Amino acid sequence: MTVLDRGEAARSTWHAEVPPASGWVQVTLMDLWQERWPRHDGVVWYRLHWHQDDPLRPTALLADYMSMSGAVYVNGQAVARDPSLVEPLSRTWHSPHYALLPPALLRAGENTVWLRVSGMAAYQPGAGAVRVGDPHALQQRYLGERFQRYDIKLINLAMAVVLGGVFLLVWLLRTKDSVYGWFALTELAGALYGYNHIAITTWPLPGTDAWQAFNAAFYVVAAASYALFLLRYCERHHRRTERALGVLAAAALLSAALAPAWMGHHRNLWFAAGGLCYYAAIAWFLLQAWRSKRPDALVLAACLLLPVLVSFHDFALFFGWVEGTTYWLSLTSVLTLVGIGFVLSYRFVTAMRRVEGFNRELRREVDAATGELAATLSRQHALELAHGRAGERLQLVRDLHDGFGGTLVATIAQLEAAPEETPKHRLVAILRDLRDDLRLVIDSTAREHADLLAQVAPLRHRLARLTENAGVDLRWHLLDLEGVELDSARTLDLLRLLQEALANALRHSGARRVDVRLRRVGAMLQVSIEDDGRGLGGTALPGSGAGMASMRLRAQRLGGALHIVSGQAGTALHVRVPVPA
Repeated sequence: MTVLDRGEAARSTWHAEVPPASGWVQVTLMDLWQERWPRHDGVVWYRLHWHQDDPLRPTALLADYMSMSGAVYVNGQAVARDPSLVEPLSRTWHSPHYALLPPALLRAGENTVWLRVSGMAAYQPGAGAVRVGDPHALQQRYLGERFQRYDIKLINLAMAVVLGGVFLLVWLLRTKDSVYGWFALTELAGALYGYNHIAITTWPLPGTDAWQAFNAAFYVVAAASYALFLLRYCERHHRRTERALGVLAAAALLSAALAPAWMGHHRNLWFAAGGLCYYAAIAWFLLQAWRSKRPDALVLAACLLLPVLVSFHDFALFFGWVEGTTYWLSLTSVLTLVGIGFVLSYRFVTAMRRVEGFNRELRREVDAATGELAATLSRQHALELAHGRAGERLQLVRDLHDGFGGTLVATIAQLEAAPEETPKHRLVAILRDLRDDLRLVIDSTAREHADLLAQVAPLRHRLARLTENAGVDLRWHLLDLEGVELDSARTLDLLRLLQEALANALRHSGARRVDVRLRRVGAMLQVSIEDDGRGLGGTALPGSGAGMASMRLRAQRLGGALHIVSGQAGTALHVRVPVPA
């Protein structure tokens, strides 16, 4: 293998297709021509020679470096050429050029290699050494160089995009935890900067100046985001520092958009500012990790140490302090990405464990509260049952007192006033009335729900005998009551209300006819008792009294209200109460 690292160089114009006739100077490759021709934007030709004993021997050529783009000629014939040798330039600086030379192209003795390199003085244009020799050996070297300078950067770019996208989604789902958002922005901005190492054209930007400007801007944005990520990771807030980082990132993006040529030509200043952000943030984080002794922080600090050391070489190579063509940081960036991915995942898992622990504790508290609530509800239910039983007993006592008790008292009074020789049938009738009144209470309370028609029938039978004895025509009008059922308490209230109303009509009105109407209309039961007696002394509402008070109370318990209209034509009582559908 022959290494061609000494030759001659000469400047030329953008569109020159042949080497110039004069102006050649001696150079040693690697050569960066901005040191020799600081303001030259265009083409530089490099002329190299080697001696070939046997032109039939298989021979290959490997051009190590051409920035930004170029073409390779052997004995005047092109063997490799980039697509665009004028602005916007092709970007093949990150990959060597390999060509298998045909025997017809070679000569016995001296052969000449021409490198036509297109570049701009602001962006380190130049050419590296050329190797000629065994095709297999040169192809292996080519593949190794391409892996280090292109393939590994493509892998890093893919990992950065994936990690940035994943943690961006995590942040969008939990925007309060900004550490994930800043890490996602760091990776995505870093991916845009890293694309510079694999792009072969300046698309979608118009030219090299704009490309270099935005490349530097994305580097500054990634550095500022990385510093903010480390601050948030350590749960710190430094307002002035954060504002300064935001202003720096905004200034970089605005300069790239508004003055790409100026920023591109001064990109070293912006890269220096971004590098300073990186180094300051990492140094601060290493100190915080050492102080806190947190396992995740120490792991991240360990993953950052080697990339930081390697980055010194890359900065020196970028600024031209050392010679070379390969940036090493990409070889260690996988370690950085894995470390950061691990600690963020560790942080996420730790947070989820805290949430799960909180949920378990909350579940225990909820179970305890549920137990206490169940006990309280059980006690309340028992109290309500006791209160209900007491109310039922009170209601039963009241009904016995109002109905059966009243009848019993009246019967005792009749017997005391009756002659000693009271007929037997008279006593039997009195006892039968007492039995019917008691049965009214028993029948209405014996069942939870009962058919209204069945409950009204005994009352109709009993009152029919009383009205016949009193010479009163009692007429019942029962309409659409099929299937109407009331619970025992409401049934008894309704029957007592009817009983009291009819008793008042028989005792006080002097009526000769009484009409009782019960009719279901939709979800309401309409009840009315009308007589043709002398009324209550006018059309005004009736006055107070124990009977009236009892009827009003029962109407309220039924869910309605008692309305009474009284006049010379008689008295009418109306009640509307809700019934089940």
